[in-house]
Amino acid sequence: MAKRKKLTGIEHLENNPINWFPGHMNKAIQEIKSNIKLVNIIIEVRDARAPMVSGNKGNYSHAGDKPYLIVFNKTNLADPKAVKIWQDWLTKKEESFIFINALDKSVIKQIVKKAKEILLTHRLKSNPDATDKDDIKMMIIGLPNTGKSTIINQLSNRNASKAAATPGQTKQKLWVKVDQNISIIDTPGVMPPKIEKEVHGMWLSAIHAIPDHITTPDYSACFLIEYFLKKKSEDFKSFYEFESLDIDLITAVNHIGKRRGCLRKGGDYDYDHIYKIILADFRAGSLGLICFELPPIK
Repeated sequence: MAKRKKLTGIEHLENNPINWFPGHMNKAIQEIKSNIKLVNIIIEVRDARAPMVSGNKGNYSHAGDKPYLIVFNKTNLADPKAVKIWQDWLTKKEESFIFINALDKSVIKQIVKKAKEILLTHRLKSNPDATDKDDIKMMIIGLPNTGKSTIINQLSNRNASKAAATPGQTKQKLWVKVDQNISIIDTPGVMPPKIEKEVHGMWLSAIHAIPDHITTPDYSACFLIEYFLKKKSEDFKSFYEFESLDIDLITAVNHIGKRRGCLRKGGDYDYDHIYKIILADFRAGSLGLICFELPPIK
């Protein structure tokens, strides 16, 4: 009997669509909707490596004209040329946005500054006496593992909202005081009810917005390898010391396994270990700065 060909990440999702909407997420959405009335500005955190796909703004369209700021986090892992293209596009679309690295304390305060500017502009429409000294109540929303808790911790300078190790696991509502005039309500990471395209699911799995037990590490890692091989990525080539990227998937996986010492007794490759290493290397930024998507052309 011929050996069955291993499915690629995309082929796997075509046959096994992601069903990533556990019951607590539906409950979380309802809680977010009911709590929006408690705040005067919404901060949506996205991953700069997937600026559109890691967004969920449509889920909060009921917020009406509530001031809205999109924070693109993990810019330190994103391709700077792509970031510039996104900045130009978002400016043309008149979106309120900021690109940051939440681990850099020197820039984290830019979120508060930007939020104050947006909120003051909004308030002046109805109250010409409004000032930026008025109270600010923020709601921070976003997909799992985009960095919401890290941003709150940096802003409040304490471990007020412990970042969950597993995406989608920050479940409780939590108010955090930043200073005398600024309070933040943290919310659970919530995925959109439906992921439109299979490749989008692979992007979200790669950046860990979808946990590894939903799209298992082998498919996510193989997707990344195929992605970098197709791109002829010099960073990928250099990091794993490939002589050439004109190779197939299995050859690439075996090469990485050999370089990283992932061999069992008898010489067999420990593929589970290889896949986990590849994902960890990617998520740490060791395989180069990337952006999975560019703005739509219309």
